[in-house]
Amino acid sequence: MTTTAPLPSSATARFIATHTVLSLDTRHPFVAKSLVDAQDMHRTVMSGFRGWVEDGDPTARSQMGVLSTWAVDLKENALVLVVQSRVPGDWSRIPRAALTARPHTLTVDHTFRAGQTVAFRTVVNPIRNRPPGRGAEATGRTRGSRVAHTTPHQAKSWFVRRLQQPGEPRVAPDGVARIGASADPDTLGVRMLPTVSSPGPHRQLRVARAEIRGELTVTDPGTLVDTLAKGVGHARAYGCGLLLTR
Repeated sequence: MTTTAPLPSSATARFIATHTVLSLDTRHPFVAKSLVDAQDMHRTVMSGFRGWVEDGDPTARSQMGVLSTWAVDLKENALVLVVQSRVPGDWSRIPRAALTARPHTLTVDHTFRAGQTVAFRTVVNPIRNRPPGRGAEATGRTRGSRVAHTTPHQAKSWFVRRLQQPGEPRVAPDGVARIGASADPDTLGVRMLPTVSSPGPHRQLRVARAEIRGELTVTDPGTLVDTLAKGVGHARAYGCGLLLTR
């Protein structure tokens, strides 16, 4: 299970979670469908957690702390799916023939300390909010729209805004939630990933993605643990936001 358990010193915080690694064959129809349909990939992830909350509960994913990320090697016909959760998963609903190995589940139990340096990887949905255009009020439209960043430089800037220097609050003056750690922007590696989408009734779903790697220095252990448990940014139901450290 995932918990936020600060230790007596405010300079430490403990993170506990379940991680499951699923190795899948991209040639199997069950897996191939998930690769071309982000909504189906979401269903694959959530299929491991039936029964913990009421069916149809719109907050099921966040209640169970489910976050995921995946990577594919087309040469090897391999998809590796990593799922984090507060509760253990049951992966018996995935066809056995779709798996190239048995699901590997482990408990992550790590105490973070201020000043500690950790390597990290995350896939994020880097977007910005664009205010409504001229004349929007006349049409009754008061909300802006989300616009995806499409270059590594933009994605890096998006992530750097969420870094937290020592002594800074969890939330920046502009409302951006910080992650409890700092980093040297020049050392961050950024790679834009293919946009994922969904056909049919979800055809308007398009999720821009960027992979960011590097090293973080812990500045606010409690905030970092919250970030690890809840994720970073938007599209957390579609394989974005999971921050992996080691």
